[in-house]
Amino acid sequence: MTIAETTSPTEVTERVAGDITALIGGTPLVDLSRYAENRALGARLLGKAEFLNPAGSVKDRVAWSIIRDGEETGELRAGDLIVDITSGNTGIALAAIAASRGYRTKFYLGDNTSPDKHRILEALGAELIDVPNSLFLDPEGVERLFARAEEENPGAFIANQLGNPANPRVHRETTGPEIWADTAGAVDILVAGVGTGGTVSGAGGFLKERKPTVRVVVTEPGDRSVPTEDEVYPDEIDGVHKVWDVEPDLLPPNFDADVVDEVVAVEAAEAYAAARALLREEGLFVGASAGAILHAATVIAGRPENAGATIVVILPDTGERYLSAGVFEITRGAGG
Repeated sequence: MTIAETTSPTEVTERVAGDITALIGGTPLVDLSRYAENRALGARLLGKAEFLNPAGSVKDRVAWSIIRDGEETGELRAGDLIVDITSGNTGIALAAIAASRGYRTKFYLGDNTSPDKHRILEALGAELIDVPNSLFLDPEGVERLFARAEEENPGAFIANQLGNPANPRVHRETTGPEIWADTAGAVDILVAGVGTGGTVSGAGGFLKERKPTVRVVVTEPGDRSVPTEDEVYPDEIDGVHKVWDVEPDLLPPNFDADVVDEVVAVEAAEAYAAARALLREEGLFVGASAGAILHAATVIAGRPENAGATIVVILPDTGERYLSAGVFEITRGAGG
């Protein structure tokens, strides 16, 4: 017997999303039990599946929060141009939401951005301005790029994901509470990366307020995975930036260092191997930043003092954005 045969029309409640924004958030936690068992880890690893957001990443939350704020304050009006500096995911999220709400988008992004992200942004109709990766070696490079973006786009809505308070606020209001509810308050450790600092600051701050014993761990790229003047294009971990031994005024304005208890350095090769392992062992297709965060969580989970702990691992985006970036290329003799 079918539902139609047993249920009258008045008993059926319609479940239809009004647009893409209604699909953002509420991502599940996934028990990474097979991955943990294969490494004899004493802690429980739970992956926060942010790649299930409609535009494919945790940045969907941020983009919608920024756009919603702009609409509510009147700074963003129908047909306006949205501009930002992005390594891809925030741009994709902004462009996807903009497409559904009648805005135009333009982004300044490093010329080392994954080709897959580049193609997605183009498909969404965004105007792209490539800037040399060497620009970000200059401590004042990002500030100058923002000034250039404002000068070249008078009257545009500058999203400013790095400094817009709507970024950490949405994680305090949604990501943190979701983790708390879905673990029934049993979360002991949160492991995340720092792109803009919004996730770790917002979600981490919320969890620490609820449970002061919660530890927040941040992963950052190791020395071999950071651009230098001698090697401007090393293998990088897209969306994961250094926070340790960095001048405070050079950190993203949205990053709250006081929330962080520990920083774990991860090289790109380790991040890539972890992403491949998660795909093979759990069937979860995640990107390089998720691989880095997972590797750091594996280090933390392997410590005797963390036996029995519940560790939540942020998995920021889908691995489909890195098929052309070498993350899933297997070389003979390589691990993972």
